[in-house]
Amino acid sequence: MSEHVETWLHNRTSTADDWRVEDLLPVKQQSVAVILPALNEAETVGQIVKTIHDELYGSLVDDLVVLDSGSTDATAEVAAANGARVVPLDGVFPGLPPLRGKGEAMWRALAATDADLIVFIDADLRSFDTHYVTGLLGPVLTDSSVHLVKAVYERPLVEGESTVPAGGGRVTELVARPLLNLYWPQLAGVIQPLAGEYAARRSLLEQLRFPVGYGVEFAMLVDTAEMLGIDAIAQVDLGVRLHRHHDERKLGRMAAQILQTALRRLDPHLHSSRSVGQAMAQFDRVGHDFVGTWHALADVERPPLVTAPVDKWT
Repeated sequence: MSEHVETWLHNRTSTADDWRVEDLLPVKQQSVAVILPALNEAETVGQIVKTIHDELYGSLVDDLVVLDSGSTDATAEVAAANGARVVPLDGVFPGLPPLRGKGEAMWRALAATDADLIVFIDADLRSFDTHYVTGLLGPVLTDSSVHLVKAVYERPLVEGESTVPAGGGRVTELVARPLLNLYWPQLAGVIQPLAGEYAARRSLLEQLRFPVGYGVEFAMLVDTAEMLGIDAIAQVDLGVRLHRHHDERKLGRMAAQILQTALRRLDPHLHSSRSVGQAMAQFDRVGHDFVGTWHALADVERPPLVTAPVDKWT
């Protein structure tokens, strides 16, 4: 590991216990929004929203938004009942047809609030506590040179009665971390590059392109480092993260979108010259044969909000 990465690790890594709400409130000079992008998360979103609303809303948190991406369960109703401001995906930029994907929800959610500091929290957490919010806000509230704060945590893989410690970050270890170490080695010290929990300044987020799918966290990390340098990024250890795990096929599609995002940044000409490859085949055995199913891969990036033609979409 390079000396610069080790220095960054030492200077820019903290723990949630370092940031107590009673210490952050006196230094809070900007508005804060917590955003939960959600799709069919009725089972978990209510408790997360209730905890934030009961313990932080009106003090450290000024806006609590659930961006509902067309849930078919009671996600919207549960979130609203527990204190969130629920925004439907097509409720932002109604003149722009919405696309499906996490990045799309985040991009529209950013436009749905005017807060200065944004905290993104995944809506499928089963281990949420308010230290997620206070920990992520700590560095941006106390250091003006920090613009993006990524979560660090242990992600045990829980399958029935079996638990594999730190076994949950499969796409991170097989795709994201190799890409970063090979092509963006200055980011080798980022422990959870695909973490869905992070805080950022609006002034940064409005300058970033948002891949509409699962490449959004990778893009945000790489583009911030390219734009502002590695020292604009910090990370905070939040402990253990329990959440719903995806099967290998969905993880494969997520990995493909991250690879697309990386290629777009490594070689834009090569990326744009390829007229095929916007779908991924996955196979099942049916009788004595293998049958393939094609899955479309989102390869759209929404423009930075500071340059977006908002007047055409409203």
